[in-house]
Amino acid sequence: MLAQVMSCAVYGIDAYLINVEIDISKGLPCFSVVGLPDAAVKESKDRVISAIRNSGFDFPGKRITINLAPADIKKEGTAFDLPIALGILSAQEKVKNEKLKDFCFVGELALDGSLRPVKGMLPVILSLKSNKIKRIIVPESNASEASVIKEIEVFPIKNLAQLVRFLNSEEEVLPFEQIVAEPSDENIPEIFDFCDIKGQQFAKRAVEVACAGGHNILMIGPPGSGKTMLAKRLPSILPQFTFDEAVETTKIHSVAGLLPHGKGLVKKRPFRSPHHTISDIALVGGGNTPKPGEVSLAHNGVLFLDEFTEFHRDVLEVLRQPLEERSVTISRAKASLLFPANFMLVGAMNPCPCGYFAHPQKECNCTPYQIQKYRAKISGPLMDRIDIHIEVPALKVCDLVGENKPGEPSSNIRSRVVKARDVQLKRYKNKRVYCNSQMDTSDLKKYCQLDKQTKDLLNGAIERLGLSGRAYDRILKVGRTIADLEGKENIEISHIAEAIGYRNLDRVI
Repeated sequence: MLAQVMSCAVYGIDAYLINVEIDISKGLPCFSVVGLPDAAVKESKDRVISAIRNSGFDFPGKRITINLAPADIKKEGTAFDLPIALGILSAQEKVKNEKLKDFCFVGELALDGSLRPVKGMLPVILSLKSNKIKRIIVPESNASEASVIKEIEVFPIKNLAQLVRFLNSEEEVLPFEQIVAEPSDENIPEIFDFCDIKGQQFAKRAVEVACAGGHNILMIGPPGSGKTMLAKRLPSILPQFTFDEAVETTKIHSVAGLLPHGKGLVKKRPFRSPHHTISDIALVGGGNTPKPGEVSLAHNGVLFLDEFTEFHRDVLEVLRQPLEERSVTISRAKASLLFPANFMLVGAMNPCPCGYFAHPQKECNCTPYQIQKYRAKISGPLMDRIDIHIEVPALKVCDLVGENKPGEPSSNIRSRVVKARDVQLKRYKNKRVYCNSQMDTSDLKKYCQLDKQTKDLLNGAIERLGLSGRAYDRILKVGRTIADLEGKENIEISHIAEAIGYRNLDRVI
């Protein structure tokens, strides 16, 4: 007795079709799973046996062989529980085989036969779409996520017994219907708002420029100057997701198991803030079966590294490729995976080990050698990849306790950022470029042309500060963003002067 059931497996952040073959033959009772299964797939044996019996069916006391084809790709997770159980019932002719060909089956079984949600449902749906498969059976908790792609009919099922009745035409189950609108966070209240920040006008302006062009930014200042407050409020002024961006981000979070059960698309740009003790693998991704790291979980959002210089140097250095390529390549003996990592890097650090170098009231006890060693933790190549680095000075007493007017709210700043981003989207509409920070060399030549006076200013600054060619390009990109914020078609001398002012740390590091 042989049965075949279609399913899907996730590897990296992509999914591929799996043909689950079940053979029941005479011989000593045995349950064998082949096809490079991991421990979770092998353990499906006990879950499947209990689920079948507790759903009112007899489990055959024969030799059962399960093959997961193609057999040369490693399978992991609990999503094969449902197709394995269904294949065993089909091989016993307790399910109509003609209906099995119309569906893909994914789900984890509880011991009582009920279905539990699985990770990576959105990649599975995208794989079905590319393979022109129209129907899928999923656990109820995964229905909202699975229905994001309209071309696929999603049938939510509560338990194994209900599924058997549905396939045997004894019970009707309607496709799950959900109105998937363009992602919008207009109705999501912001916890952090820029109006809470007192003073720091220069830093606020730099953050606005960074968000308008998608630029990386590093803030340096003493403890309590407001660096973390600025970083946490940065997502409140970023443009809302496009549908494609939301799907990309949801796909990664789904694979990582971070998508709340019953939720569809991720509606807010991610804000990831890992602790400084994080390892390089946890940051960029990896493992025996490669998983996305923090840089990928921050895709289309913000990666905030507080206490920047406290991260291990080798951890910081692995950021070079993601910052330049906007993706991470994880290579293993059996495969090489590409994880997207298009994020804004936001860093915050103290000016010295004690934190009070150049503080107007507190004395710094660090020696010049200690300060140099502390700042040297950030290498030159990494600093080159950060477009904006600014000083955030200590707040004055009058700014803290004075009855100042509330600061500008995030909504006002965001409107200017969105306007500048719209200009950039129109400018690069025929390319896979969404903001100024992603410009390549040809774009720089076309959209960042300078007059002689402006060019002389930039060349003089490059010579005095000893900047690299990469830093030169970064200044041009920031200058382009400042011009977009002001609605100017050409980059003017004031825009380049402001962009040079955002390279403060080149003078001291």
